[in-house]
Amino acid sequence: MAQPKAASGLSFNHAMVYSRNVDKALEFYEGKLGLELLETYQTPHGCVYARLKAAGTDTTIALHALAPGEELKAGGVRLYFEIRNLESFCKKLESRGVKFSKAPKLMPWGWKHAYLDDPDGHEVSLYWAGAKRLKRAKPPKSSSQTAKA
Repeated sequence: MAQPKAASGLSFNHAMVYSRNVDKALEFYEGKLGLELLETYQTPHGCVYARLKAAGTDTTIALHALAPGEELKAGGVRLYFEIRNLESFCKKLESRGVKFSKAPKLMPWGWKHAYLDDPDGHEVSLYWAGAKRLKRAKPPKSSSQTAKA
């Protein structure tokens, strides 16, 4: 599936997620979320790199082991994965032992979100936006505006 090129020629390729233990991260991203494993790079000490993709897309994510002595910085980025049947997918994940920090909920901007952390503490949002995904969010109506409508 070819990606349309941006006018500048720049297109987003993938996200690299650093991990203390790539094998455990693979258990989460492949085993629990169901991403498709494309490749791994193994050393005698285990997996140090893996690349995965979402089924039916060419969107990829890479997992990379930290260099020896390097500290993991898990703040400042949240990964988003969109899924149509959000509630049933979250129930399936819960049955596999996944813990959510926030259960699926409709947000004021019209998207449903559930939040969880991967094994390294990286924030993950599972959500469904549907047709609203590429549209500008509208602020929620206040109760006084709703009463007038």
